[in-house]
Amino acid sequence: MKLWLDFETYSPVPIRHGLYRYVEACEPIVLAWAIDDGPAQVIDLTAKKADLSRYEWPQDQPDEVIAHNAMFDRNVFARSGVHIPLEKWRCTMVQAMSHALPGGLDELCQVLQIPQDKAKVKEGKELVKLFCSPKNGERARPEDYPEHWARFLEYARMDVEAMRAVHAKLPAWNYPNAELALWHLDQRINDRGFAVDLDLAEAAIAAVDREQLRLADRVLDLTKGTVGAATQRDRLLEHLMEEHGVDLPDLQASTIERRLADPDMPEGLRELLTIRLDSATTSTAKYRALVNAATDGRLRGSLQFAGAGRTGRWSGRTFQPQNLPRPSMDVTEDDIDAIKSGAADLVFPSVMAATSSAIRGCIVAPPGRKLVVADLSNIEGRIQAWLAGEDWKLEAFRAYDAGQGPDLYKLAYSKSFGVRVEDVTKVQRQVGKVQELALGYQGGVGAFVTFAAVYGIDLDLLALEAWSRIPEDLITPAISMLAWHRDKGRDPAAQLGLSDNTWIVCQSFVLGWRQGHAAISSLWKPLEEECLAAIDSPGVTRELGRLRIRRDGAWLRVQLPSGRALCYPDPKIVDGSITYMGRNQYSRKWQRLKTYGGKLFENACQALACHVLKDSMLAIEAAGFDIVLTVHDEVICEVPDGAALDHRELANLMATPPTWAPDLPLAAAGYETHRYRKE
Repeated sequence: MKLWLDFETYSPVPIRHGLYRYVEACEPIVLAWAIDDGPAQVIDLTAKKADLSRYEWPQDQPDEVIAHNAMFDRNVFARSGVHIPLEKWRCTMVQAMSHALPGGLDELCQVLQIPQDKAKVKEGKELVKLFCSPKNGERARPEDYPEHWARFLEYARMDVEAMRAVHAKLPAWNYPNAELALWHLDQRINDRGFAVDLDLAEAAIAAVDREQLRLADRVLDLTKGTVGAATQRDRLLEHLMEEHGVDLPDLQASTIERRLADPDMPEGLRELLTIRLDSATTSTAKYRALVNAATDGRLRGSLQFAGAGRTGRWSGRTFQPQNLPRPSMDVTEDDIDAIKSGAADLVFPSVMAATSSAIRGCIVAPPGRKLVVADLSNIEGRIQAWLAGEDWKLEAFRAYDAGQGPDLYKLAYSKSFGVRVEDVTKVQRQVGKVQELALGYQGGVGAFVTFAAVYGIDLDLLALEAWSRIPEDLITPAISMLAWHRDKGRDPAAQLGLSDNTWIVCQSFVLGWRQGHAAISSLWKPLEEECLAAIDSPGVTRELGRLRIRRDGAWLRVQLPSGRALCYPDPKIVDGSITYMGRNQYSRKWQRLKTYGGKLFENACQALACHVLKDSMLAIEAAGFDIVLTVHDEVICEVPDGAALDHRELANLMATPPTWAPDLPLAAAGYETHRYRKE
């Protein structure tokens, strides 16, 4: 028996402060429910003060309890004193996102072409605003708006009907199946949450607020009163053009950092651009999220299972742990104490850099416990080689893991340019690292430049040093490629703000990596061709190495060795390219998107890397570790101080190959601490 349900609640706490903080203060006001295909019913909980025990409804009997965004309804039930075992819960929102569909119920109905009265949907949203949150400090009660309340109850009933209709149209390739146990683990991790150093968070907010005021005053001085703060984007761009003759396309960090690399830049302009970088920090928002969302000293609900859609990776909620800024400096306990004592401006050259670098330090172990942390080593590089059959590289990973082989970044450079591994310099190793991170998914010079900026590589200086060492069979085609682009009316060097020589050197790095990774680079095009062929021939399974590609109805599926499928809704060939419906990551709109071989390969590798992590997490919990968070390829656990469980055991569990890839070389490394940090 299936129980479908949906709560409507009132809370004075905004939902943006996090689901758990919201639920802690909420009052259930409506419960809509249905059994199997039976009629949806509504319980007005305001009549008996939300005491669910006073109502007769089948809360104990169902085999499955299904809700849309079940983490919310689960927690409302728990707050109401009704216990439903976690194993009975299912979530239609997670099922949708597991197949690369949007999570919102209204948008899902549109995408799946489920008929809805748009006027009623719009009115329903207005009624939610009316009854579910205070307006101007006042609460709207049913007795004050009886007609509106009657329509609100009908809206709640319709939501259950819509959820059932959505469920009937959703595929089940990726959920529930094997993913169900992983989602249940995810729910336990979200319920557990992680301990937060609120003193640090509040002190960092105060330090940043003071520094923003100081920086705004300095900007006024530097611009003679024409720009009030570095955050005033348009005014600052105008000032840079009028006063300094600097025409920037935008004020993104990468754009500014490239300009700051100019040694001849006037000091006043350099200071102004540096202030812009400092002022644009997002760390304050993260600190505020921690303060606003924490309950009982812990932040819960910061992970969204399958939030990344196609790959099945987690996305972040509230605090956004998957998007923590890269530290620009090491932060010690003494530095943390300086921030807490209000002395950040006296200790650090840049308060913004210090507070941004310290954000991870807000994740702590509670008294009597410690954090055990481990991270999978170069997991995507290993998956790339395994999936493509790049055998020399798999052997290189095995040798390195056994302590008998060279560093893989040195090896990447060596393989690209025919240099002996032992002769690779520190700078060349950095080039190898950027090659590994940027080029495995058909990335070109633009991708290389983007990753080089992340690691602070001066590309012009690098080009000067590297030119004479690059083999002729790489530099010559790179020169020809730049000329070819210009014959076509394009100037890729100018578009990236590079000199001709620098672009040519970067292109030679791209060509060298592809030459050294023949199996990987020769997989991109066939993968694209097989997907194009699959779109044109529904119902036919096409095989490409370890992948199985098939179109079924409105779906293109790439079946992975792990059992998961990459899903591309409504695939079409447009002007010879693969297109599908998906979420535009910039506009956030649901629209037709384009893809290609390298991107398809990236989706597959990231999905498999995620599955390696998920499989290990089940074993990690079974071994007695309490997982409190996962960030990318990292797992963060709590264990009692003095427990036998340590980072070596955690790393061993993470580095155990999954059953679907027993020959995949894995490695992980970790540490133990009472305050989380970037290793």
